[in-house]
Amino acid sequence: METVSADLTKRAFIGLLQFVIALALFLFVPAWSIHFWQAWLFIFVFSSSILFITVYFLKKDPALIQRRLKAGATAEKEQKQKVIQLLATIFFICTPIIGSLDHRFQWSHIPRNVVILGDALVALGLFIIFLVFKENTFTSSTIEIAQNQRVIDTGPYSLVRHPMYAASFVMFIGMPLAIGSLWAYIPVLFLSGTIVWRLLDEEKFLEKNLTGYTAYRQEVRYRLIPYIW
Repeated sequence: METVSADLTKRAFIGLLQFVIALALFLFVPAWSIHFWQAWLFIFVFSSSILFITVYFLKKDPALIQRRLKAGATAEKEQKQKVIQLLATIFFICTPIIGSLDHRFQWSHIPRNVVILGDALVALGLFIIFLVFKENTFTSSTIEIAQNQRVIDTGPYSLVRHPMYAASFVMFIGMPLAIGSLWAYIPVLFLSGTIVWRLLDEEKFLEKNLTGYTAYRQEVRYRLIPYIW
């Protein structure tokens, strides 16, 4: 077990707290109400899942947390990825905002059991991401090659080449349902397209810079969905 520095722990928890506060603002301010049970449940499911992942890897693999903290458009080295990350951030933020406005003006109605299904999909997506992190310590928030990095072809990587993105899509499907908004699927659609753009560009980078990736692409033929794409 690796030693966790106090600074890394502090930065990880401050980052998580900032994210939860921002998420709450995006959900409750446009709705102009705290009487929004779907938002409260979604925040609980999302933040508790992220907290579990953070605590687990601070203990088991702090280097992964260190890599994950370098995130966002400014952390990317390639200009194209800076643009992609900026767009992804905008579309992600728009999802709770539109869901919040939907709640305020009652544009759509989603039954309670479907909302709960949405939260279950969010939790499932984050659980798969947890499994991906366990399998691949080199998982970074930016597109880069770490020292001593190698191709991972076990676990979820034996099924698809981008299991973390696949898990994100499970989460994206669940988010609008979890916050009770069909209109929130509009930014999710654009977010999904941005992620596809990112992974296609990432594959070109990995094929050029990561030894063994070309052979891995031939071995695992599907990017996101087994037997489909």
